Amino acid sequence: MPADPAANPRFGLTGFATDGSTSLAPLDADARCRLDSAVELLSGLRLAVLTGAGLSTDSGIPDYRGPSSPPRNPMTYQQFVGDEALRRRYWARNHVGWRHLRHADPNPGHAAVARLEQRGLITGLITQNVDRLHSTAGSVNVIDLHGTYDRVVCLNCRTPFRRAEIAELLEKLNPGYLEREADAGDVAPDADADVDDTADFVIAPCPVCGGMLKPDFVYFGENVPKDRVTEAYRMVDEAGALLVAGSSLTVMSGLRFVRHAHKAGKPVVIINRGATRGDDLATLLIDAGVSESLTYLAERLPALEN
Repeated sequence: MPADPAANPRFGLTGFATDGSTSLAPLDADARCRLDSAVELLSGLRLAVLTGAGLSTDSGIPDYRGPSSPPRNPMTYQQFVGDEALRRRYWARNHVGWRHLRHADPNPGHAAVARLEQRGLITGLITQNVDRLHSTAGSVNVIDLHGTYDRVVCLNCRTPFRRAEIAELLEKLNPGYLEREADAGDVAPDADADVDDTADFVIAPCPVCGGMLKPDFVYFGENVPKDRVTEAYRMVDEAGALLVAGSSLTVMSGLRFVRHAHKAGKPVVIINRGATRGDDLATLLIDAGVSESLTYLAERLPALEN
């Protein structure tokens, strides 16, 4: 049987290292003041929402660039397709890590975004996260900008597969591997687990054509599909303002939408712990807990007038 992430004391109930707290922390006076300013600024406007890894940290999933995040060196697309040893290492680490990721649950921030959509206050949601927690929380109009962790695609015949289906193949090809690596350390937001024993790991070929399989999310050095970008721009164009939550905006895939909204003269509100690459384009910056701030806004933003 596969190892149970929850049985590992180094992980929380979600499968990730966490302090075990699921309650919202109180907002300080400055954060409440800035959020009240956001309510005033955004009232009467439909919002496009852009979220990043900083939102999922409250689900126990560590982010890439937060103030307390460990240094990370994600594999690039070129490394994955061009180096068999690195590809074997990636699949071994992913085989362990994805089981932890699928145990993560949505947090109050995800629920708050879903409520904003249910109330008709947003044109749609653009997320840089691959964890699918927005959809699990009830959001419907979601663009998974970087793909999702639970899908795999063949780079040769383009056949898509469920990640669970490929996990079964990997378990047959590598019996006992999950049990041996049950004490894996840190797990990154893309399900890359801290596993070192990867030299003998056997990669599963495409069940259809024998080609190269790749998790169906965008790697560093790989372009976001044009249709997703076009649809995301449409969401921003149809909105009266852009709300960014939990993204450092370090990569252009997210920053471009902030630049687009700013150029169009739309208010941009950024909620994030620490500085972002888009700070100089923001109308309002809120350095506070992302889940707490989204919950505050979802409770106080008024309904739109018909």
